[in-house]
Amino acid sequence: MSLYLASINSGSNGNCYYVGTSTEAILVDAGISCREIEKRMERLGLQASSVRALFITHEHSDHIRGVEVFSKKFKIPVYISKGTHQNSKLFIREDLLNYIENNSCIQIGGLEVRAFRKFHDAADPYSFVVSANEINVGVMTDIGHACEQVISAFRQCHAAVLEANYDEDMLMQGPYPFYLKKRISSAEGHLSNLQALELFTQHRHEHLSHLILAHLSRENNSPQLVQQLFSEQAVNTRIMVASRDYETELFQIHGSAQVRLIEKQNLEGCQISLFA
Repeated sequence: MSLYLASINSGSNGNCYYVGTSTEAILVDAGISCREIEKRMERLGLQASSVRALFITHEHSDHIRGVEVFSKKFKIPVYISKGTHQNSKLFIREDLLNYIENNSCIQIGGLEVRAFRKFHDAADPYSFVVSANEINVGVMTDIGHACEQVISAFRQCHAAVLEANYDEDMLMQGPYPFYLKKRISSAEGHLSNLQALELFTQHRHEHLSHLILAHLSRENNSPQLVQQLFSEQAVNTRIMVASRDYETELFQIHGSAQVRLIEKQNLEGCQISLFA
């Protein structure tokens, strides 16, 4: 069985990421409207009713804008840290509210979701690794720096959504006031292109097949720059840059055992692509 991954939207205008099997899924964040999430999922051939849970990274509005309506409409449980919930002002039905803690492992049908703390300027922020059948998909955005927990999680991933928020030169030479530049580039701000690239080149899993680069700044980054920077180091990893205006395609992720089988079949003359 494979896992499927898509960015529904990614950027300061809203973040939402889909991870699931052919029958069930979770969303990490719902930072755009419920209606827009449904519309974009439908374009991918997905039904919003297949979503079994929402996992929330932190309380900033571009990550929670659609949470209340989506949860209420589909009676979807929300998994969120207590600090994030208290600072979000979200109203979530008591029977749908679930608190997470560091290294919580939550079973959602056939999916296991591990939550781990990260560094960001929010009350109690988290990232997640979603697993099924020995396949691991990470969603890691809004990261001030690649701490040991982030590195450890990234090393396990067969696919990942990873923040590449800003180009250092563009940020420092751009129009933002100094306090904002300092906040973004701090150890509790966002991950730069070069920081993300170092994490990718130094700590990727040998079977990391897909990398979605996410949460790019409109003012301080360039999709073309990011694509080129990472493609030069891609080796066998497919590189995609997530858009702030539309969804990516739906990617099928194979685990290590399946990749080894594909590699064996390729050596025997079968033409099978590693990439869905």
